Amino acid sequence: MLTEEGRLKAAFDSGVFVLKLCGDVRLTLCATLDTQAKRLAETPGLSAVMIDLREATNVDSTALGFLAKVSMAVKGRLEQPPTIIVDNQDVRQMLDVMGFARFFTLMEAPLQPTASLNRALEDLPEVPADEEGLRDRILEAHRILMHMNEHNREQFQPLVEMLESQETADH
Repeated sequence: MLTEEGRLKAAFDSGVFVLKLCGDVRLTLCATLDTQAKRLAETPGLSAVMIDLREATNVDSTALGFLAKVSMAVKGRLEQPPTIIVDNQDVRQMLDVMGFARFFTLMEAPLQPTASLNRALEDLPEVPADEEGLRDRILEAHRILMHMNEHNREQFQPLVEMLESQETADH
């Protein structure tokens, strides 16, 4: 089975920011996710954030770290935590294990997107990252995940230590 390459789409309408992840979302899209998190932190009039994972077949740990960064970017600015809509059981299980329920409202109910929302969603251009930038983002994403819960800390500590030692050796 071929997996569809990951894509990101976004829309902002009436204070609601929608981020849609499609296909196999991996670390190659992290610079784009990071850019969105930074923009959200500065978006005036933001009242809600919705992350739609219904078309995501896989979301790797680096991408999950940047989804967590989205939540942190808007923390204290919204009445409700960001909402994640997911109907893929593998993706849902990953969110549960990683502790996302503490930072997001997780919904399984397949909300029917309105036609106007589908028209409003635009593909986000992929933000390129060089090898060092990619490594820095992988490190940042996994540090964020480690702070979410003890399970993640145990899971990602070896990777973070390895990346930190590479970073030190390179500088």
